[in-house]
Amino acid sequence: MSRLRDRKCAACAPGTAPLASDRMAALAAQLAPGWRVADDGKSLRRSYGFANFYETMAFVNAIAWIANAEDHHPDLELGYDYCRVTFATHSIGGLSENDFICAAKVDALQT
Repeated sequence: MSRLRDRKCAACAPGTAPLASDRMAALAAQLAPGWRVADDGKSLRRSYGFANFYETMAFVNAIAWIANAEDHHPDLELGYDYCRVTFATHSIGGLSENDFICAAKVDALQT
């Protein structure tokens, strides 16, 4: 199987079910430490810290580029020296492989 960050997001067909908890766990194991699946299994979240506002905004802009390229958009919370990234596939009411693919691509920004 290819690395998550090398994969491409695909639109979820109508009626697609959210990932089962065992599949979420297997995909989460492929991400960098720090990502957490919400207790309800509907979102994937990680916080990042930075030295200053410029670094934070550079990171946010890189995430925006990824989101546009993958057509899969996270919720972002940010401040001077932090960014919280939350992925969810709202159209299916839970998590899809797209969330984990994009999380892996975000992780790659810091390698």
